[in-house]
Amino acid sequence: MSPVVWLAIGVVAILVIGAIVWSASRRADAQLSAVRQEMQHSLASQGQSVNAQINHLTQTVTTQLGQVRQELLTGVASSGKLASDAQIAMAQQMQTSNETIRRMSQQLGEVQQAGREMSQSAQALQSVLGGAKTRGTLGEVALERLLQDALPQSAYDVQHRFDSTGAIVDAVVHSGERLLCVDSKFPLEAYRRLADNIEGARKEFSVAVRKHADSIAEKYILPHEHTFDYALMFVPSEGVYYELMMTEDAKGGQLDEYCRNKRVFPVSPNTFYACLSAVALSLQGQKIEENTRHILAGMSGLKKQFEVFDEVYEKLGKHLRNAQQSYEEADSRLSRTRNSLEQLTQGALDEPEIKSLNPIADEKLF
Repeated sequence: MSPVVWLAIGVVAILVIGAIVWSASRRADAQLSAVRQEMQHSLASQGQSVNAQINHLTQTVTTQLGQVRQELLTGVASSGKLASDAQIAMAQQMQTSNETIRRMSQQLGEVQQAGREMSQSAQALQSVLGGAKTRGTLGEVALERLLQDALPQSAYDVQHRFDSTGAIVDAVVHSGERLLCVDSKFPLEAYRRLADNIEGARKEFSVAVRKHADSIAEKYILPHEHTFDYALMFVPSEGVYYELMMTEDAKGGQLDEYCRNKRVFPVSPNTFYACLSAVALSLQGQKIEENTRHILAGMSGLKKQFEVFDEVYEKLGKHLRNAQQSYEEADSRLSRTRNSLEQLTQGALDEPEIKSLNPIADEKLF
């Protein structure tokens, strides 16, 4: 085909397309106009509805804001009161805390002072226990206190001197005519070395105890001075006493057995108090025995008095029987005399009967 034909076809196609577009454009304009009107109408309706909702919402929000404002004011007032109360409570709590801190500080000061005093006491005790003389004094004081607690004053003596030797024992306990000697020994230095596990300390401790036992046996077992044939070694520390009972001497035997062979018996404060309790019971038994002897002697005297009373009573009974017999005889004579008097008043009394009324002729009543 020739170009002209193609050109004509193209022009016709363009015209057809233009007509279609124009027609569609007119329909679109009409539809757009209708849609615009409908949208305007819908927008107007929705605007009115929105305005009504906004007005209602505004009123609701205003009302709620008023309520919220009122509640907020009330809450602020309550918060102010709560804050004031909290401040008062906080102030009181702070005052209480300050007072507690002050007391704690005071108590801490007292604890520190007590610690210093305890340290000073420990140093003083260390100085007291440091010397042999002061240790001996401590043992003597403990010994005397136990004696005071367990026995009456008349049952013991402290610092008793023996006439034959001039030796002075710490205490003696009276048991009848006999004396039980008690001497305080305190081998503290040897015990300290033993507690510190120093080499040779146990042998040193054993030697010290043996010397004490020998000294007590030599000085204080004196039968001619009316002592018992044994004595007590008072050890004023339970720890030292325990080591004494558990330690072996140089010959391999028990240290307490060595002391017993010397007739010296070690005692601690507890065991010594038990011994004193037994002595107290013995003294009570002796007192009861003495009271029994007094009662028996009194009963013997009472028996003699009863025998004398029996003799007097027998004599009194005899006199009473004689008096009763005399009374009966007198009563009989009185009856006869009464009868004679009655007959005399009636004029019928015989001469012999009248003569019998003479009291001189009658027998004596007693």
